[in-house]
Amino acid sequence: MPVAAQPEFPTNVPTHPLLVVDYELIKKGDEKEINVLWEAATSLGFWYLKDHGCDKLVAAMFDMGAETMELPLEEKMKYEQGDDGSSFGYKFAGANAVDASGELDKIEFINIAKDDALQWPKEARRSYPSTVNARMESAITPFVNESIAINDTIMGVFNAKLGLPEGTLQELHSREEFSGSEARTIKAPKNLPQDRMAIGAHTDFGSLSFLHNRLGGLQVLPPGVQEWQYIKPIPGHAICNVGDALALFSGGILRSNIHRVIPPPGSQANFERWSQVFFTRPGNSAILRPLSEESALIAEAVSKLPEERKATLNPGVTSYDWFTRRIKNQRTKNREGPQTWMASRGTEQGRA
Repeated sequence: MPVAAQPEFPTNVPTHPLLVVDYELIKKGDEKEINVLWEAATSLGFWYLKDHGCDKLVAAMFDMGAETMELPLEEKMKYEQGDDGSSFGYKFAGANAVDASGELDKIEFINIAKDDALQWPKEARRSYPSTVNARMESAITPFVNESIAINDTIMGVFNAKLGLPEGTLQELHSREEFSGSEARTIKAPKNLPQDRMAIGAHTDFGSLSFLHNRLGGLQVLPPGVQEWQYIKPIPGHAICNVGDALALFSGGILRSNIHRVIPPPGSQANFERWSQVFFTRPGNSAILRPLSEESALIAEAVSKLPEERKATLNPGVTSYDWFTRRIKNQRTKNREGPQTWMASRGTEQGRA
């Protein structure tokens, strides 16, 4: 099982402290807690979220992931995500590059579309292994629903703080419209060399990420800092972060920070590393641009940016096109050279 007893996170590695946000207080509209969330989202773009109430659902998702990864590779490959830019389905280790040199990734994961979880038993986007189907009603759909509710609540805070008309961000992330939103269960092998990236440095494709893990390995590169720093996992605390779409919508006020995953530090490296994430992404038709016409605060922020940064924050493409480009150009079968990796980049490219 991926939740077996594991050693403590070591104390002799560089870590970056995150602000802790209490979700129960956010739901109650506590102004002090809302300001903590806002500070986290506009500075590093990462924070811990406690009292989110998803621990049992996360454990069930890990069980589903363990059962799925134990299937024969031949069976899992029937549900492989493919090379056309679709994310949903199974991804085998080595399917993606982790840097411009083309080094192969070392993780496997299963991605389950929000649309399939919400429309079950109807197949909305694609089919999945039997291990996924068996837990769709009991674990996956409840986890997706709770994750959406949490991220929608956080989105509401950002909507108000950005001075947007009520419901603007929520409408861009409608439950009803097809999107790239998905639940992902990740397995990284044990005993990888410490200098071997499991997931290359990147900014997240979407709007909000809701991450649960029990071992270290996630690292951030804080603004103005040259050394990668670990984010220490804390029991019962999710790690949340802003993705590219919210950075674009907010004109750069909300920060989508670069991060990567390497093997866990110290004796934790002797264990498989499991992670569970829910990625909230805008509806496929949403145009990625600063919402300057809807918010004077965003308009003012954009007006102060250099022209190169303005261009970075206004790609003028749909969420679907942004997402598909980044997924497709990470795939090793699509690689034509370093330029393919560069074509998979997000808001970290060209950041002033």
